[in-house]
Amino acid sequence: MFKSSHNPIFFIVIFLVLDLGLRSSAFTNLNSLSFEESLSPLFGDGNLVRSPDDLSVRLLLDRYTGSGFISSNMYQHGFYSSMIKLPADYSAGVVVAFYTSNGDVFEKTHDELDIEFLGNIKGKPWRFQTNLYGNGSTHRGREERYRLWFDPSKEFHRYSILWTPHKIIFWVDDVPIREVIRSDAMGADYPAKPMALYATIWDASDWATSGGKYKANYKFAPFTAEFKSFSLDGCSVDPIQEVPTYCSDSVDFLESQDYSSINSHQRAAMRRFRQRFMYYSYCYDTVRYPEPLPECVIIPAEKDRFKETGRLKFGGTEARERRRNHRQQRPVIESDPDERKLL
Repeated sequence: MFKSSHNPIFFIVIFLVLDLGLRSSAFTNLNSLSFEESLSPLFGDGNLVRSPDDLSVRLLLDRYTGSGFISSNMYQHGFYSSMIKLPADYSAGVVVAFYTSNGDVFEKTHDELDIEFLGNIKGKPWRFQTNLYGNGSTHRGREERYRLWFDPSKEFHRYSILWTPHKIIFWVDDVPIREVIRSDAMGADYPAKPMALYATIWDASDWATSGGKYKANYKFAPFTAEFKSFSLDGCSVDPIQEVPTYCSDSVDFLESQDYSSINSHQRAAMRRFRQRFMYYSYCYDTVRYPEPLPECVIIPAEKDRFKETGRLKFGGTEARERRRNHRQQRPVIESDPDERKLL
């Protein structure tokens, strides 16, 4: 249609196409599975409530028990994703976890990838953490902790974990919040054995919210976390048997998907997220690890914001937002409209 590449309309169209390409969602073509197709109850009996159409499930915690589900299969590498809405109102001490593990099979040498929401006091920003273990390396935790830039109890958001032989990416909606590139120096600390997907809700009053300062209050029970739009991709295997050769095709498929790569726009969003909302990183915790663990990428400007304990220095981003919030007399989560959308 355009006879000349010098036509200004041509350049405008190309710019828009490229810009939309950078901003396109990593999750536009996900498979969406029913509970029966992909998941099984783990514990909690009546506290696990499936919807009539079997496309969503509610996990409840009351004073008697929590609840949880597990994927019906274990996967040798995979992509694990769900839309989740967290408990409303006061939920201090209540942990909602979305994670992969093989601890039921390899008790002393288990692998794990975690997203854990750490309870909340209404009006405060939600906090959560990611972590990973390989081959039972729980004494070398790789925690990072963050605040969310939205209220996850008001509507559903997508949380996802990608795990391949070469990288791990944690996603919140379309924002990659953490990327771990496997290095040879990690050795067996990099998860390598088949894992299942788990989701649980449970009482962690002794540590979850402000280090255990705020406990679960069952006056607000039952605490409810809702899950829907389940997506699982990967090579389904028997964890005891040798991994079949056809799993290499599954890895090729995973690594060809949009959720397996981070484009320039998403990488900028990840950088903004980590600058604004990460308040602890094991990579900067020199008390715990005098030498950073091998996968750590030390960014000098980022490192300057953290104390030797790996926590933000007083007067950092979090403290500035608290002061601004105090002046404006409204919740921190509403204090900066630009922070509600990173992409």
